[in-house]
Amino acid sequence: MFCEECLINAEKHFLYKKFPNLIVIGNLKEQLSSYFMKKMILLQEFKHKRGFYMQRKSSRSKRTKPKNKILKISLLVISMLLLTVTSYGAYAFVKFKNAYDSSKVDLDREGNKSDLREEDVSFTKDPISILLLGVEDYSSKAENGRADTQMVITLDPDTSEINLITVPRDARVNIENAGEYTGIHKINAAYNYGSITGYGAIKLQLETVEKFLNIPIDNFIAVNFDGFRDIVDALGGVIIDVKEDFWEDNIYDKKRIEFHKGEAHLNGEEALAFVRMRYRPVNATYSREERQRQFLTATINQAKSTNTIFKIGQIADILGKNVETDLNPKEIYALQKQYLNSKNLSVKTLDIQGEDQYINNVSYYIPDMESLEKVSMKLRNILELKEENFKTNADIAR
Repeated sequence: MFCEECLINAEKHFLYKKFPNLIVIGNLKEQLSSYFMKKMILLQEFKHKRGFYMQRKSSRSKRTKPKNKILKISLLVISMLLLTVTSYGAYAFVKFKNAYDSSKVDLDREGNKSDLREEDVSFTKDPISILLLGVEDYSSKAENGRADTQMVITLDPDTSEINLITVPRDARVNIENAGEYTGIHKINAAYNYGSITGYGAIKLQLETVEKFLNIPIDNFIAVNFDGFRDIVDALGGVIIDVKEDFWEDNIYDKKRIEFHKGEAHLNGEEALAFVRMRYRPVNATYSREERQRQFLTATINQAKSTNTIFKIGQIADILGKNVETDLNPKEIYALQKQYLNSKNLSVKTLDIQGEDQYINNVSYYIPDMESLEKVSMKLRNILELKEENFKTNADIAR
């Protein structure tokens, strides 16, 4: 770089070199001296100003450096957090998807709808029905279990109304498509026979319930006992108004669980014992079906009060081997948004009257045909189905 002093000296040198014979006389000499003096003064002023400016800039840089450092650190931390969250989100999504893929069951139904439906239904526009199955497979080591609990729920998006109906597990029915087992059995045996014959445990159970109630079942959710327990625990337990004292064994540690009349907060294992009890004398007046409806109503209310079902990690842990469904993630989200987030959600229950009877030394539940028809017509009306003569696979032969 050239300094300003050098440039002035060079200018002097050039002038005298260019005009070596120049005779500087009188005021011209003074003018030239004044000219170069002014340049030197201007140079000094410039250097002074520049030095002051550089000092200020340096001072400002020193003052702002801590702020810049803090900003850079903050940006770094935020970037790391975003990277961590994104990485965890990707991990959680993959974990959830893998678990969901393990839970997904294709019923192989034509048009992906019930044979009793003329057209497919929309979760956000049409009333739908879902079969809830509580599967007992711990005694058979997860092979060829049985449908210990069967409940049908209908959901109406226009009214945000949910109707619950318990299907008596011992109802005497005619089971079709069960190979050599086709014939008269308890309705919950369809699950086992569907598994043994290869027809499909859930598929045969669902079709048998459809014929029992004479309604289409649009979807299903099947949960084994471990999944049931984990779902209740993930919700933080459920609060139930126990109507009578009774006890039931805990299937996990074989210890007795006592239930006393009044409001009770039940965890997963306690809730399972509550809905399963059926051999105690109190079952005659405080039936299993009534307790199951109580439990499901309490579960819906608990899920609604928390404004969510589960955290994504809990979903992934519960799904897989413990839960099976034909609902896709979009439909699951639509259900939560449409019903659990609704301020006008109402839950109603329906009951099939009947009586227990021994036929050929086997205990069956014989439904009252008038009551069964009434429930069927009510459900068909909710689902906006065409009117038709009542038909069922229920067998009431004495």
